[in-house]
Amino acid sequence: MATLPKTILLLAAAITPAFGFCGSRTHLDRRAEGEETVPLATFGYIGTGGPLLWHHLSPENALCSTGSNQSPINMVEGSFTLVPGSNLTVTLPDEVPETSFENLGSTIEVVMEGLGGALELNGLEYELLQFHFHHPSEHVDNGASMPMEMHMVFSHETQLAVIGVYIDLVDSPQSNSSRLLLQRSTPSAMLETVFSAIDGIAAPGAVTKTPAFSMSELSDLLAAADFQRYSGSLTTPPCSEGVEWSVPTKKLLLSRQTFAKVRDVVGFNSRYPQNAPGMTNLLAMAKLE
Repeated sequence: MATLPKTILLLAAAITPAFGFCGSRTHLDRRAEGEETVPLATFGYIGTGGPLLWHHLSPENALCSTGSNQSPINMVEGSFTLVPGSNLTVTLPDEVPETSFENLGSTIEVVMEGLGGALELNGLEYELLQFHFHHPSEHVDNGASMPMEMHMVFSHETQLAVIGVYIDLVDSPQSNSSRLLLQRSTPSAMLETVFSAIDGIAAPGAVTKTPAFSMSELSDLLAAADFQRYSGSLTTPPCSEGVEWSVPTKKLLLSRQTFAKVRDVVGFNSRYPQNAPGMTNLLAMAKLE
């Protein structure tokens, strides 16, 4: 779904409980044409600005503490539906020219709006708006956290759909607790290329350009994967529900050197796992005597 990546906030701001997300773009208002900085998130992940108190930051964030279909979750049997990759059709451009790469203060985001990415799901076609990153992973694979997670945010009118791809490290000693996750052996060329521009957005609010990069590897990975699917929420304020989540059973890899550089810029930006879909919000449970 970070400080809501820019495209998400505007969508979520106009949300209605029945129909999910209304409006247009990402998580913060998109900067004006020609501006060299982006608006920063008004929430964080540590202390009084963190997830335990997001509902106190604004009345619009009430679902963060009351919603019963919140994200992320622990991906265990019974919390998701495993569907074959043929149930989703993901179309990504083979080659992406340089595009905006932004530090929102809560995440780093690659802007993809208008570049041809699409998702067909449940008879609807969604447009790829952006992808952004969390460290460590927000979803947890049967209790096991991954070093990072990439969220690909798609929109269709009043709806959002997110593909959450786990990112592990090359030659990671971590053994997967779930045999559903399939390991790759080499770093993702797409991620390595995008992150080669990370120094240009070291400061919150900074904007730079990515080099041109290929998405064909990611297309192949998604085409070969099954998906763990459930209906959840934004993982950032206002925690709006009705988001269609799909987590593939294959993951991307990153070199340790690149991971260290990204980690130093992103910091910690992961919401803690929520209760299983349909169950009482953990913060609401904490208030019960």
